[in-house]
Amino acid sequence: EHLLFMDRWVHQMKTPLSVIELTAQTLDEPESSSIREETDSIKNGLNTVLYMARLRSIKEDFHIKPVNLQQLIHEVNQENKRFYIRNEVFPQIRAKHAIMVETDEKWLFFIVTQLIHNAIKYSTGIAKQIELSIYEKSGEAVLEVKDFGIGIPQTDLKRVYHKFFTGENGRKYRESTGMGLYLVKQVLDRLEHQIELQSAVGEGTTVRIIFTETQYLTQM
Repeated sequence: EHLLFMDRWVHQMKTPLSVIELTAQTLDEPESSSIREETDSIKNGLNTVLYMARLRSIKEDFHIKPVNLQQLIHEVNQENKRFYIRNEVFPQIRAKHAIMVETDEKWLFFIVTQLIHNAIKYSTGIAKQIELSIYEKSGEAVLEVKDFGIGIPQTDLKRVYHKFFTGENGRKYRESTGMGLYLVKQVLDRLEHQIELQSAVGEGTTVRIIFTETQYLTQM
């Protein structure tokens, strides 16, 4: 009942948000962009609430099928176009081949969105681009999100997947909820994909999603 309520509530909230966005389009700049920036932020928050609620029954929600990683990244980038422009940080895509893996497309879309939002947020004002890479290594497929931003202090690295942990960077960026990487790790564990995170202060952060040999289907 709780999940059903949250699901319906989130979708009910999206309707007035769409109306606000349409109204904002009739306004002059910079008011129009400012309002749409806030509605984008609310949408992202609503999606996080919805996926958090679904986490309890996540395995019932999975739909495993072949997914083209290059196409998925393209769709995530299209969805977040305004976020890139607003923060003046842009994606550099590195993919020699289109790679197919077995996964849940909807949940992977959510995960990649979370990783890209983090990469952009912690790069704003420091670097102008992030790198999104797809490649094969030792018979496994890898999707990598790399930024050149502020980086994560060594003392925080062991706790980045903890629920509500915001760390030193989270205290500087007040929008941080401490739920993004927690949700990413929880979902990837259930999908049986691996995650690697490397970071250095002043150099940036690299996060890799690794699909095992049985999940990595083909190169195209």
